[in-house]
Amino acid sequence: MSTEYHVKLIQQGNIQTLPIPQELTLSTSEVIIRKEDGKLIIEPYKKKSLLETLSNLEPLDEEFPDVDHPI
Repeated sequence: MSTEYHVKLIQQGNIQTLPIPQELTLSTSEVIIRKEDGKLIIEPYKKKSLLETLSNLEPLDEEFPDVDHPI
């Protein structure tokens, strides 16, 4: 079973801050946060490579001009 930590949220105006115990510190400065079934999920943000981004694009139905022969 994993260790649980009880921490208090810090409220500053409209912003809540969550102090993360040292044992749970992430080795990144950016995270993805989402809500699932009433729980907050925090994951390290991983930038997608250009190949990953391009592989998820929809195919284009346009015809492109021949770049070898300028107009």
